[in-house]
Amino acid sequence: MIPTPGAALLFDIDGTLADTDPIHLEAFNRTFEPYGFHFDKARFAIELQGMANEAIARKFVPHLSPDEQMAVMLEKEAIFRDLAATEIHAVPGLFDLMDMADAAGLPMAAVTNAPRLNADLILNGLGIAHRFKALVIGEELAHGKPHPLPYLEGLRQLGANPAFTVAFEDSRTGITSATGAGLQTVGIRTSLAHDEMIAAGASITASRYDDPVLLEFIAARTGALVAS
Repeated sequence: MIPTPGAALLFDIDGTLADTDPIHLEAFNRTFEPYGFHFDKARFAIELQGMANEAIARKFVPHLSPDEQMAVMLEKEAIFRDLAATEIHAVPGLFDLMDMADAAGLPMAAVTNAPRLNADLILNGLGIAHRFKALVIGEELAHGKPHPLPYLEGLRQLGANPAFTVAFEDSRTGITSATGAGLQTVGIRTSLAHDEMIAAGASITASRYDDPVLLEFIAARTGALVAS
């Protein structure tokens, strides 16, 4: 079935395409322990997950100058890339969903708060960079997530209509951004529980991309026959 004109799929990257949150948690702890901070999984989900680096630095190292804050965050991202080089694995069912979307002619974009180097590392590591017709980097815009601008930019670049587009997110920040752009959002349960994601604004949640409920939701929203 041909998708409804303007239909598309928009994906966050970290924790959504690949379960990278444990790697980020380790990188944050290595970076911020000299400043007296240690994060467990619960604190990571509330205070760090999906947040822009500038906002994180302002919160945890406010005594540093803006340049020093950015240096701290650049160090964190370098640690993340070193750790992630051999530790990137797709969320189950992702590749099959992308195959079905490509076969249906349903365009896809990646929308992230991650730095471009991180986004490229993950997309290339998974071998899916070529799948996306657009890559939106939040820190390269006037506003990152939770502002809706990154998803609005993704829609603009694809020429997509939010009424027929589905977003995929794993964080409260990302869900807020996507729903603020008028998108129905699927919460991917790599870190947050179902109830937490629904409370943040997700329409449905799933732990993997071959979940029949997820596939039926995409088909109903986009008009594309993506379920086998």
